[in-house]
Amino acid sequence: MQTALDHLRQDPVLANLIAITEAPKPAHAHDDIPEHDRLYVALLESIVSQQISTKAADAIFRRFRMLFSQTAEAEGYPSPKQLSEATVEDLRTAGLSFQKIKYMHSVAEFALTNSLDFDYVQSLDDEAIIAYLTPIKGVGRWTVEMLLMFVLDRPDVFPVDDLVIRQKMIRAYDLTETGRPLIRRLHDIAQPWQPHRTLACRYLWRWKP
Repeated sequence: MQTALDHLRQDPVLANLIAITEAPKPAHAHDDIPEHDRLYVALLESIVSQQISTKAADAIFRRFRMLFSQTAEAEGYPSPKQLSEATVEDLRTAGLSFQKIKYMHSVAEFALTNSLDFDYVQSLDDEAIIAYLTPIKGVGRWTVEMLLMFVLDRPDVFPVDDLVIRQKMIRAYDLTETGRPLIRRLHDIAQPWQPHRTLACRYLWRWKP
């Protein structure tokens, strides 16, 4: 951590931001889930959380897990086979939309025919993981980048499509560009942060201008 901070502080804007911002907490997500299933469960949770508040997503995901509490092969969540066989009607009772049910079934189908084993996916580089997982319906680049940062603990992820990251960087660096020129400028600013862009982004998320 200290080596990463020393590197990031070479950017004077980021150095000032780090100085006034509480340090991010450890990024490991789903420590309560067996390692080999963490990506699978994280993908399901990411789909549930799309376009709704964290509080609503937590409630729906809790109800979703409860649907399988008596029969789940793993504690508290369904195996891919169980999820693929769950009916739309049953899943709707957890508060899931028809579209999200379609996406969750897509995760289950992917897991039945491809490996979501933590060690296997961890063996791939970042771009290979993005290419591997984005064929799943409802899973885009941003979703995989969040998995890279918070589940796989990859140190050099820059989710330029994240609206909050864009807004914070525009504010911190007094940017006036829009559209493609803005994206190029954001990449230019973040390039010197390598290989610690994940930590820089976590500070940007926590920073309160």
